[in-house]
Amino acid sequence: MKKRSLTRTLVSVFTAIALLNSTPAIASDLLQRDTVQVVAPQERVFTQSKLASAVLQTLTVKGRAPKTGYERAKFGDGWGDAANGCDMRNEILKWDLRQEKLRAGDSCIVETGILRDPYTAKTIKFVRGVKTSSLVQIDHVVSLSDAWQKGAQQWTDTRREQFANDPLNLLAVDGPTNAQKSDSDAASWLPPNKAYRCAFIARQIAVKAKYRVWVTAAEKKAMAGIISACPKQAVPN
Repeated sequence: MKKRSLTRTLVSVFTAIALLNSTPAIASDLLQRDTVQVVAPQERVFTQSKLASAVLQTLTVKGRAPKTGYERAKFGDGWGDAANGCDMRNEILKWDLRQEKLRAGDSCIVETGILRDPYTAKTIKFVRGVKTSSLVQIDHVVSLSDAWQKGAQQWTDTRREQFANDPLNLLAVDGPTNAQKSDSDAASWLPPNKAYRCAFIARQIAVKAKYRVWVTAAEKKAMAGIISACPKQAVPN
């Protein structure tokens, strides 16, 4: 019995070695299984793939169209629903805040939490209320108005609503700073927090590439200037 058991063990070992040597893809997969990142359920993780500098070169460059006809309702009536039935504002708050607390008996509504604001690097305490909720706002990284003037006028209503509720384009940020940003593009506004500018521009590039929103020449130049300082910056998707 011992000899048979030893033989089976050796066969298994040699078989595993043969698989690893003959199929690099399998070997790579096996080696990576022990290094998979464990992520908290509410944390947003975007796959980092292509270089932002390369994706930037794929964007169409055109002039800004008139803002004529733009209104928020063109992109849907307020926040859409996520797959779990919660509205997207509360979903983004749950993802981007830390130490968040939900309303008693409600799995959607965020009552309090802590935001480490990417735009300013400030720590902001979020408290839901008439006078306090606006201190933390959900920004469209590529604003709806900017998209409207750079291609979205030709979209279907469904496409515009999808754009307005895409988590890739939504970010919890400092309210007053979001108001300053308004509908600016990269040529006229960048986050005061310089450490976040590469990630911010990469996010804008990713959104514009996904939805084929074009850029102006000045905007592309501004984006390229930021990305040149971080050549290994990838776009999220």
